Amino acid sequence: MALSRAEWHLREIAHQERADALTADHRARSQRGEKHPVWDFLFTYYSYKPAQLRRWHPGAGVELEDAPERTGWRWYSPGAAAGGVVPDAASFAREKADLAGLVERMLRRTASRPGQFGCFGLHEWAMVYQADELRHSVPLRLGKAGTDAVVENHDLRCTHFDAFRFFTPEAVPRNRTALTREDQPLFEQPGCLHAGMDLYKWATKLGPLVRGELLLDAFELARDIRLLDMEAAPYDLSPWGVTPVPIETAEGKAEYVRRQRVFADRGAALRTALLESWLGTPVSAT
Repeated sequence: MALSRAEWHLREIAHQERADALTADHRARSQRGEKHPVWDFLFTYYSYKPAQLRRWHPGAGVELEDAPERTGWRWYSPGAAAGGVVPDAASFAREKADLAGLVERMLRRTASRPGQFGCFGLHEWAMVYQADELRHSVPLRLGKAGTDAVVENHDLRCTHFDAFRFFTPEAVPRNRTALTREDQPLFEQPGCLHAGMDLYKWATKLGPLVRGELLLDAFELARDIRLLDMEAAPYDLSPWGVTPVPIETAEGKAEYVRRQRVFADRGAALRTALLESWLGTPVSAT
């Protein structure tokens, strides 16, 4: 597939406008030196700057005609036409073999499992369980004793290592499974909020092999999940306009699971799209 310069330039402009709209509030806060306990995570944990987010790519194997300014861009190869370039999945696989293997394993194995919906976002509670100091300078809405009681009255079922690794030492043995980095592909499952958010991480790792529109779709999913993650957290975020989802109640649990299932469906579609944009193969392929 090839795109004429006129075609790909229009898509590039549309992508830049969409990316700018998505990052406008964050960029304005940065200019003011203002921190935000919910939204800064999208730009610090994932370490992908707004300028990188607005850079459009067509996806692996799609040639950009008349694109000499992209000659020499990482993981781009010369196209069939003079001045044409194409994102090259084979070049990425040669240079980043370990990363390519990890991303494919994470996407395919996560997609192959049924979603689990009984964690209720307690990973954030486990991160402050019996802690003398909080990870964030935000008060606990139930206080320290109330927060600890919620953890003690529930079964911790976290399946995501990058949440589990921040558990307090007292919370670690309460989790059903002792997770490790090496075993991460064995436990990741599509109901996990963070597995859905990490679709954005995998998209950023793949760079030009993922079409820009899909990258922004993944960012939007991560943004939407991040809000629920913090609404269900133990923190009092009312000064930032965040209404809690009280997962310590039956009503809060029901709302959390309902929204969690919606995110799992969105994530499933994105996993398929990421693999097809990158490798041209569906999730079911082995």
